[in-house]
Amino acid sequence: MPDTVVVALIMILAGLIQGLTGFGSALVSMPVLVQTLGLAFAAPMFAVAVLFSEIAMMARYRHSFSVGRVWRLVAASVLLIPVGAAIGPRLPEAAILAILGVVVAGYGAYSLTRPHMPRIANPRWSYLFGSASGLLSGAFNTGGPPYVVYGATQGWTPSEFKANIQGAFIVNTPIVIASHALNGRYTPQVFEVAAVATVAMLGGLLAGMWLDRFISPQGFRRAVQIALIVLGLSLIF
Repeated sequence: MPDTVVVALIMILAGLIQGLTGFGSALVSMPVLVQTLGLAFAAPMFAVAVLFSEIAMMARYRHSFSVGRVWRLVAASVLLIPVGAAIGPRLPEAAILAILGVVVAGYGAYSLTRPHMPRIANPRWSYLFGSASGLLSGAFNTGGPPYVVYGATQGWTPSEFKANIQGAFIVNTPIVIASHALNGRYTPQVFEVAAVATVAMLGGLLAGMWLDRFISPQGFRRAVQIALIVLGLSLIF
């Protein structure tokens, strides 16, 4: 049995960040979980745990959700999730950590510097971003960055970011879970750890939503961004 205390602490932190910033839980937790549990165990376990937090976040921001803005992203993601789920755990550990490092550090640097993103008017580009998200979601549960970058090209407001991304993930995550199930990765041990992780993450999420009223979101977000860069670089080097 993996050290459930360590997993619980990681998931509490993931939920806390999710509650305070609206996303980023997988970017913070998956690199550590992969090194602790291995990708073939961590990916299906995290997918189960994060689904309940996504539902809770969606309930909070549901009024800002727009199906029209995300359906193309989701359609492309759903098609590529099974591919990512099939390939990811079969990669060498060094390649897994390097890819996670690039995604995590790259997103941290992007969100910290906030480069100006040109407006993309052609909706066909959403299929490209959705495909990238699907591959990353299926392989590593880290499909958020392509959605965030696409949202920046569409001028989404902060509430639209949170609502649209969570809404997309509520569709994507069950596909991720089904893909891992078809690959035979759900065992009684995975479900036992997932149960602990789910409770821990929901606790962290509720704490983050409560602390959101007292903590400067800008300052906390900057600290998380810097931590992501450091974490990502540590995985690469």
